[in-house]
Amino acid sequence: MTAASAPRRLRLAGVVAALVLAVGAGVLGVWRPWAPLPSAAPVGAAEGEPAAAVAPVPLALPEHPTVLVFGDSWTYGSAATIPTEGYAYLLADLIDGETIVNGVRGSGYLKPGLDGPAFGVRIDALDPTITPDLIIVQGSINDREQGEAGYREAVTAAWDAMAAKYPEATIVILGPAPHELPVGAGTARIDSDLSELAAARGWWYISPIAEDWITEQNYLDLIDVEIGRKHPSSAGHRYLAEHVAAALDALRGAPVTVAGGSETTPEQ
Repeated sequence: MTAASAPRRLRLAGVVAALVLAVGAGVLGVWRPWAPLPSAAPVGAAEGEPAAAVAPVPLALPEHPTVLVFGDSWTYGSAATIPTEGYAYLLADLIDGETIVNGVRGSGYLKPGLDGPAFGVRIDALDPTITPDLIIVQGSINDREQGEAGYREAVTAAWDAMAAKYPEATIVILGPAPHELPVGAGTARIDSDLSELAAARGWWYISPIAEDWITEQNYLDLIDVEIGRKHPSSAGHRYLAEHVAAALDALRGAPVTVAGGSETTPEQ
């Protein structure tokens, strides 16, 4: 488990055209109220009954927000030259605020990690005295081989615990990003489940899979398939940070800025 803060000044450096197009494409991979929900019923719904979607409100953040970024090895910074070159750390510059980074390699909603337990137990252990304005819950693909049984219940319990611990914070769910292509069935199921469960709560959901953040064209530029074992390289983490910042900016209508890995090992 890694915790760090990195307040920095915002660097307005323009934005590449592709990133602008990604932001404008239906407000990225967030839940779309005009799109049909996945067919699986959410926890607590009758079998065959779809989730009752709640439209999210626009994201409102202070000028210099504090953001808790909670997730797996991608949040930890795995395969970056040093972990603090991970996307969660770089995000601080892009939002002109600070990030509190809590990533555990191999961890998921059901699966314990290499350096700590599963998401629910980790949330219970978070410092209740911190006051994040925004919480980003990232991933995780680590549950892709755990099966469907108990998954939605684990997600619901973890999200309930996070919301209860930090009732003043806004929570945004950042879905799993593909560590390999084509996207595996288990990873696609996770993305669909998280999207529907977030929609039922009225929470924003950002889907790197739906928005094709990682494609066949850029895969080898972003993902270290050798030493990094299908995790983002430092360049890949920078790319992710820019896309996450762009997604948040799209949700709150702020300007976009630019910053200056199925089957892999458990270190996901």
